[in-house]
Amino acid sequence: MHIPGPEEIRALHEEHAPTTEAFASVHRHCEIVWSVAEQLLASPHLAHLDAELVRAGCLLHDIGVYRLYDADGRLDHENYIRHGLLGQELLEGVGLPAVLCRFCAHHTGVGVTREDVVRQNLPVPPADYLAETPEERLVMYADKFHSKSRPDRFLSPDAFAARVRRFGEEKVAAFQALRDEFGDPDLALLTPDVTRPPVAG
Repeated sequence: MHIPGPEEIRALHEEHAPTTEAFASVHRHCEIVWSVAEQLLASPHLAHLDAELVRAGCLLHDIGVYRLYDADGRLDHENYIRHGLLGQELLEGVGLPAVLCRFCAHHTGVGVTREDVVRQNLPVPPADYLAETPEERLVMYADKFHSKSRPDRFLSPDAFAARVRRFGEEKVAAFQALRDEFGDPDLALLTPDVTRPPVAG
């Protein structure tokens, strides 16, 4: 199976980004998510994971966001939940294998269930969008520590746990299970601007 490297993935981002600003936001976020995952992969108990696959998953997971920008460069926040499926469709369209396409549709939150879709009336087909493999779970987990909001920011593990609580205690438990599996990243090592520390819990 061909796993594209960082330059090939960057070219995909550049091809599909509608504006330079969108590229800067989305691609930078994907690179930061890979930095988080790469740090966690240094733990001996994660040596069995496929680091090359995790890197590709991190760098590709949000590529569907580009399809939510309108002609004026505005992001469709109401339909943001769709970015995972849009990314999967985009990667399928360029011929990437299913194992890579799944990173797009299976990284949102701490997993979106069919029940979540129906209960929250989400604009995606009712189905389970859950990370299943260790590599998928790590990409989903690493994604939780950085937000593309303006300005973008890092989130501490406790801050994300507090944020996800509004979706139910089962989501807090799911996030804790990921913390137990992968450990907490040292975000201080990743924060590019030391004057903007990770958000406290």
